[in-house]
Parts: sequence; C-alpha cells; structure tokens
Amino acid sequence: MGNGDYKLKLVHDGDGLWATVTGTRSVANTAAYWEAILAEVLRQRPRWLYVDDRMKGAEIAIGEWFALVDAMKGRGLEGLRIAHVKPVGVNHLEYCEIFAREAGLEARAFSDPGTAERWLRYGVPEETR
Repeated sequence: MGNGDYKLKLVHDGDGLWATVTGTRSVANTAAYWEAILAEVLRQRPRWLYVDDRMKGAEIAIGEWFALVDAMKGRGLEGLRIAHVKPVGVNHLEYCEIFAREAGLEARAFSDPGTAERWLRYGVPEETR
C-alpha cells in the first residue's frame, strides 16, 4: 500500500506485525504510513510492532515528531510494544521515543534490526545479554 511518494508493506508474524516503509521522507508521508499502521493494528490486534523505516530524505523536525506522536495518543497503540528501526541511524527518533513514552506508549528507536527484534520478542535490552 502507499501513494506515489512512499510504500508500506505489512506482514503478520504470529503475534506481531512487521511494517516496512520506503520512499520519500516527509511529514505527510510519515503521518500517512502511521495512520495505515494504526488501522492494521486496530484490525489485527498484534502484541508487538516492528517498523522498518527505510525512507530517504531530510529528517523531519523534532516538533513535527512531537505532533505526529501526539496525534497517535489514545488511539489504540497503547499496550503494544513498538520498535521503530532505522538502519541508517536513528537521528531524531530518540526524541520520538521520549515523546512516545510521555504519551503512554511502549516504544523504542533502534538502528540495529537484531537488537530491535530481541527487544520486541523478549523485552531484554541488548546491553544486559
């Protein structure tokens, strides 16, 4: 699914949902793919969500991340463990993680896919293994 600027692939894996997003990074595209993910979460009710963010382009501003997270607050992502993975570096995602926690979401930002997957499935931080 997607429009001309981004593509979103959703795959169910037992009790989890894998979301891979590619395309042009923008506030509109980021908001759109999160809305599509939310719709799937509400439909399938997974226990965890792995977002593989492979979008290209300039990072969106910290204030824009705050607005995006705030728009998701209270809409059904609560109680879901969320790993937002950006293999090319987390940059502003650290702020997104803080905003998500303040909104009552269990979310973490990762640059390493393996660490993210272990955290999702087992809840054990890499540094304690």
